[in-house]
Amino acid sequence: MTMKLATNQQQGETLNKTKWLVVILLFAAGVVANYYYSQVSPTLRMLAWLAGLPALALIASQTREGKQILEYIRESRLELRKITWPTRQEATQTTFMIAVVVVIIALLLWGVDGTLMWLIGWLTGQRG
Repeated sequence: MTMKLATNQQQGETLNKTKWLVVILLFAAGVVANYYYSQVSPTLRMLAWLAGLPALALIASQTREGKQILEYIRESRLELRKITWPTRQEATQTTFMIAVVVVIIALLLWGVDGTLMWLIGWLTGQRG
């Protein structure tokens, strides 16, 4: 039983690597074709890419890593639905408070900087 399981895992891993090889080769072929047909309209070449990329994405999504990425995206979308977004009024009030705090801190730092400049000038004898 374990021998059969190990063989199945090995075949699955080989199939996974083969799928990635196909994706890489098709992508490389697209890059070469894009360069080779550089005299063709960029719009047509872009349309060819837009037609080919979904096929690459479909093949890549059938790999182990592709399935993990799709699962991550699904879970992320579920988490996004759980977020309670602030109302427009809450967002405006928060933005205003942050702006006020930034101005206050800027004024405090300006005052500390001016005081330190005056003190250093006085200690070094550069100010009267």
